[in-house]
Amino acid sequence: MLIRAKAPLRVSFAGGGTDVPPFPAIEGGCVLSATVNKYAFGTLCPRENGQIRIESLDFGLTVEYDAQTELVYDGKLDLAKAAIRNLGGPGGAGFDLFLHTEVPPGSGLGSSSTLMVALVGLLKEFKRLSLTNYEIAELAYTLERKELGIKGGLQDHYAATFGGFNFIEFVDSHVIVNPLRIDRDTINELEHNLLLCFTGATRLSGCIIDDQTNRYRSGNEDTLAGLRSQKQLAFEMKKALLQARLDDFGDLLNTAWDFKKKMSPKISSSGIDELYAEARKAGALGGKIMGAGGGGFMLFYCPFERKHKIAERLKQMGAFPSELAFEDYGLQTWRVNSSQLVLTAAGAKIA
Repeated sequence: MLIRAKAPLRVSFAGGGTDVPPFPAIEGGCVLSATVNKYAFGTLCPRENGQIRIESLDFGLTVEYDAQTELVYDGKLDLAKAAIRNLGGPGGAGFDLFLHTEVPPGSGLGSSSTLMVALVGLLKEFKRLSLTNYEIAELAYTLERKELGIKGGLQDHYAATFGGFNFIEFVDSHVIVNPLRIDRDTINELEHNLLLCFTGATRLSGCIIDDQTNRYRSGNEDTLAGLRSQKQLAFEMKKALLQARLDDFGDLLNTAWDFKKKMSPKISSSGIDELYAEARKAGALGGKIMGAGGGGFMLFYCPFERKHKIAERLKQMGAFPSELAFEDYGLQTWRVNSSQLVLTAAGAKIA
């Protein structure tokens, strides 16, 4: 018997940074985001010899432990260890874990948080635990941000767990996920016009988030303006999406990028600025860096008739543009009877 899980990565349109403490507790934050057809995957296979084996395709790393031993955080696959320590528990059953994410760590699409959600989903299914989506997302956030001390906000865990287009609100310690009913024609047109582009370089987001947080705490005017504008733009972009005003949405994406750069000078770079300027010159209405910034993926809104020209120019500059499609589903887990190839979803047989 195998247990599998997949959780989708996300693109954030506006509001990023307002989900990073202490901003939500002081002013309340909100993020407009959607999940896309790139995933974090996990497979769990029970073992009878009391051993735990974790293999990460992304890091090319395999570790093995006795299930009776308490796992120690040492920088080697700590996300998996945190999930096992809290959901597997010392003295628990043995198993193999195989993990893979479709984009590299540090990409800006929330890959580490999404992988943590997939891990929680795998162990929840293995232990047959009853957890709501909110409980899964909160546990994934707690393990990554608090137990492991990995810097970042709250949005990624909720986006990956719930899936789809969401307007997510963060008020003190409360998170409210508001699913958006976007017209299918609007989604199709968005997919037609959006271009996802890997800059060719990943980044460590912790130092960027530390800089942003320190500037906010010290009352830096640019950072305050950037964060508060991100919050307002999330509301405006949500309204534009619901009303299918996509050219306005593209223009607002450009405005969101201008204000995002105010939050910290580490968010952009000369290379990112050059990519953005050339994309705009080639016809993009707007765009922004994904995640904390500093590298990873960028997202551009392009008139479809100009999209191929924009992609061509980005390739000439050494970047890697690609199409995207949106994913309606969040975290999914299922069971596979490897001998009979019978699939079960949440314990129910599929004919």
